Amino acid sequence: MSIMGFLRGANGTGPYFEGWYFKHQNPRGQTLALIPAFHMDSKGRRTASLQVISKDQAWWLEYPEAQLQVFRRPLQVQIGQSSFGGQGIDLHIRRDGLSLCGSLRYGPFTPLRSDIMGPFRFFGGMQCAHGVVSMGHPLSGALALNGECLDFSNGIGYIETDRGRSFPSRYLWTQCLWEGAERGSLMLAIATIPLPVGGFTGCICSVLYRGREYRLATYRGARIEACSPAGAVIRQGRYRLEAQLLGERRQPLRAPVEGRMERTIHESLSAEVQYRFWHGKELLFQHVDQNASFEYASER
Repeated sequence: MSIMGFLRGANGTGPYFEGWYFKHQNPRGQTLALIPAFHMDSKGRRTASLQVISKDQAWWLEYPEAQLQVFRRPLQVQIGQSSFGGQGIDLHIRRDGLSLCGSLRYGPFTPLRSDIMGPFRFFGGMQCAHGVVSMGHPLSGALALNGECLDFSNGIGYIETDRGRSFPSRYLWTQCLWEGAERGSLMLAIATIPLPVGGFTGCICSVLYRGREYRLATYRGARIEACSPAGAVIRQGRYRLEAQLLGERRQPLRAPVEGRMERTIHESLSAEVQYRFWHGKELLFQHVDQNASFEYASER
């Protein structure tokens, strides 16, 4: 299915964008994220792109519409000679100062039991909708990035998606996952939500810990106690989540504005972030992650 065919099944007209965030990390601290996406502006101009993010560098590759095919079920994105899907990725990229080749295979996904957007998914006028494809899955295989071998065998991966017209004007997003006796996975997003009259700042968050999901979200009564470039604190009933940025290595990425990829944001693929999760006075866990993803963006 081409971009146009896919858009007919999505919202039919521009502006529109949709992208998928595939993150990979291994026990040796190597990380790599890839974001295949397509975009259509208000005049109907359609393009596709692939962004590649390492700890120290980011690449932007643009493709014509004819070189992209997308299928939803099962998820499969073909862009240029590379493919991304539920079974893994196969990369064959040699252009624009980037050589990235190899294959990774994915083990079973860990999906959420329900849509992370909750009732917000029914709001037709939402500027941007978020989705979680897998909170964590095993990896095998290796990639060669500009001559460096990235062996992701025994690693773990994460996949999410965004779609809509534009990224929020102000938002914070962080994500991490870790192995071990107390393995866990966490995603938190806080964003300014515009409405025809006024607007509000809302949050969505999923914490998987010891086999249980804790869902904190505005639609469940969560309150945002703090949100800044240094981190965030949210509270829902007796649960309280703190995310404190300790160190970052930011790379520039492109983000959509009315379907056009013309906004520059900055993401740390391997930030050092401390997470603390409380239930009343009980500290359920404290985790410092060296490979956390972290973004804070504001147009002000």
